[in-house]
Amino acid sequence: MSFLHLAAVLPAALLCAAAAVANLTGHRYPREEADRLGVPRTWIPVLGTLLGAGALGLLAGLAVPAVGLAAAAGLVLYFVGALVAHLRVGDLRLGAWALFSVLSAAALAAYLLL
Repeated sequence: MSFLHLAAVLPAALLCAAAAVANLTGHRYPREEADRLGVPRTWIPVLGTLLGAGALGLLAGLAVPAVGLAAAAGLVLYFVGALVAHLRVGDLRLGAWALFSVLSAAALAAYLLL
């Protein structure tokens, strides 16, 4: 495992874990985003669980690379869905989405290159 692999995986895992905590603890930011994007608030805990599972999977992938690869692929698909949600309502405020997407894609690339 190289430094570059860790440099790609750890920030993605940390950011996704933080977002999962925000979703699962009822922080106002996920609620406001859901309202703005027309996503039912009942989906917030599910989305938080998916983010948390992705973060844990990225970390587990440090021991079992196939798990990390699956988690990274799942997170990339998650953020493709997030992009669709933004574009569906014409929301072009994509700064946070871009950060999460780039980190998830970097983690996926890191696992693919192992």
